[in-house]
Amino acid sequence: MPFTLAIWFSLTNQRLISPLATRFVGLDNYTEQLTNDLFWTSLWNNLRFAGFVVPVQTGFALALAVMVNQNIRGRVAFRTIFFTPVTVVIAAAATIWVLLFNINGLVNGLLELVTFGNFAPDWLNSTAWAMTAIIVVSIWQGVGFQMVILLAALQDVPVERYEAAAIDGAGTWQQFRHVTLPGIRNALIFVLTVTTILAMRLFDQPTLMPRSPGGPLDSTRTVMVHMFEIGFGRQAIGRGSAVAVIFFVIVLVLTVIQRLFLREEIAT
Repeated sequence: MPFTLAIWFSLTNQRLISPLATRFVGLDNYTEQLTNDLFWTSLWNNLRFAGFVVPVQTGFALALAVMVNQNIRGRVAFRTIFFTPVTVVIAAAATIWVLLFNINGLVNGLLELVTFGNFAPDWLNSTAWAMTAIIVVSIWQGVGFQMVILLAALQDVPVERYEAAAIDGAGTWQQFRHVTLPGIRNALIFVLTVTTILAMRLFDQPTLMPRSPGGPLDSTRTVMVHMFEIGFGRQAIGRGSAVAVIFFVIVLVLTVIQRLFLREEIAT
């Protein structure tokens, strides 16, 4: 129902607050957005964010899941520490990370110590580094969720498979490749799919962390930020709905392609 309503609004000049009657405009809103450079900039920011975060965060989560699945001392404490960022409200996390990424903050303090003062960017005020800061925060907050799912999948892999592989002479890497990965295939596909969807709907971090949403100079503007600004900032619900419909179709196509590709790759 909400999506159907969005499709209808996207075909009209619907505004949030207006004394004028709603008028049918056909595909004008879609044409306007598809020829809008700001829309394509937002989409590109989404794609480069997802292209980095999805594989890195998933790989990091898998490494953590494998580590805390071992019979090591303090593994319960490690699981709690790694999962804690997931429970932090994004508004509070963003406020803390803004202070850490300040030009005189802790992050630059550590970088200056390591690089002997040669590297200390103004993260959130730099078009080159603002998205990197948002990527770091996103991975920090989301990796624990993925870790828990993959950990549950790892614990369901029968021990007998590892014992049989060891008897056949398989080393640690061979066991991981031929026993662990096939055993957690469904969980891995689920994690990659969900992470891709969450990455594409990035909104909170680029809204809360830079001085202005999507800044500086639209370097962190995502499609969700673009849609919010049009729909609520400019009160153009019709145009904002068109952005939502276009973005839904793009994410749906990417998700379907990803699932087909992952099933084939992991199966081989």
